[in-house]
Amino acid sequence: MTTTPTSILTSTAVQRAARNRSYRYLLTLVGPAFGLVGLLGHGPWCWLFPLYGFAVVPIADLLLPQSHDRFSKEEEEAALNEPLFDWIVYAIVPIQWGLLVLFFFTIGETGLTNWEIAGRIATMGLLCGVYGINVAHELGHRSKRWERDLSRALLLTSLYMHFIIEHNRGHHRHVATRQDPASARRGEPLYFFWVRTIIYSWFSAWHLERERLAKAGRSVWNMENEMLRFVFLQTALCATVLFVFGWFTLVAFLLAAAIGVLLLETVNYIEHYGLQRVQRADGTFGRVHHVHSWNNDHPMGRLMLFELTRHSDHHHKASKKYQALEGLEDGAQLPTGYPGMMILSLLPPVWFRIMHPRVDALKDKHAELA
Repeated sequence: MTTTPTSILTSTAVQRAARNRSYRYLLTLVGPAFGLVGLLGHGPWCWLFPLYGFAVVPIADLLLPQSHDRFSKEEEEAALNEPLFDWIVYAIVPIQWGLLVLFFFTIGETGLTNWEIAGRIATMGLLCGVYGINVAHELGHRSKRWERDLSRALLLTSLYMHFIIEHNRGHHRHVATRQDPASARRGEPLYFFWVRTIIYSWFSAWHLERERLAKAGRSVWNMENEMLRFVFLQTALCATVLFVFGWFTLVAFLLAAAIGVLLLETVNYIEHYGLQRVQRADGTFGRVHHVHSWNNDHPMGRLMLFELTRHSDHHHKASKKYQALEGLEDGAQLPTGYPGMMILSLLPPVWFRIMHPRVDALKDKHAELA
């Protein structure tokens, strides 16, 4: 009689647990399903996805307990070897593009009321933010070129392709310093931050690309410049929409893309609000630590945003896939999930009242780091 080694049984159990955990992220597909209803429906149905994202999810985050997952080396390897985690984010690319094309066909439907048009634009805008840009953020940090190309394809749906340059090469280097346009300063209202970060992020991306080409001895005015390629692709998409569907659909698309961008920048505002790295005497900054990003482990926001809320671990190792990101119970914690905090950020006095004591407490606790 032969027996199966305990190590094999344990490994199998860990792999099975990783597969079971991957099923949770299928919950994020509720968003595209509700988006489909919104783009095809009428009346209140046009607002189904925005209501889900900014009412149901924040309430659920308030009611459900947080889960500060920590993984053993074997559990992390099992998660990284489970293909369903990757296939879920890959599937978002055709889903997002399919919904965008559907939006082009349905936004100009005869007989729609202004309320229904606004609902469909808000629905597409939320799809652009949550799936067009957020999933692009996940894929944009991957090591394989074709995965980063999928990221670019998603960013195109929001007309924000320079994000992959500025975020990867700028934000991760300068986060929590005055040099980073995506790090919100203490006392800075969200609306001021929107203007500053959108303008300076674009110029930062251009500067980073010019710097890269200069090191290679290349002129900035050639098609090796990704910024020029991005401008061409985005202009071509807008021109195609105008030619095929007309001015009304183009304007609706631009509004939806703008909503997606503002959602992204609102998340940026939340992620590092008021946190600053210590500047050394020589003008350089200390390395990035867990106290330089705001985190949250409430389950609905985590699953909807592919663990974006575990932001400190992401900045610790940017290439780490979402399924391996860990919770940090003793880190910089927000009182509720990112969707709920996004709503609060729209009310600067309320936001300051909630966040400033937390910023001060964090600085007092980690004075040597922040």
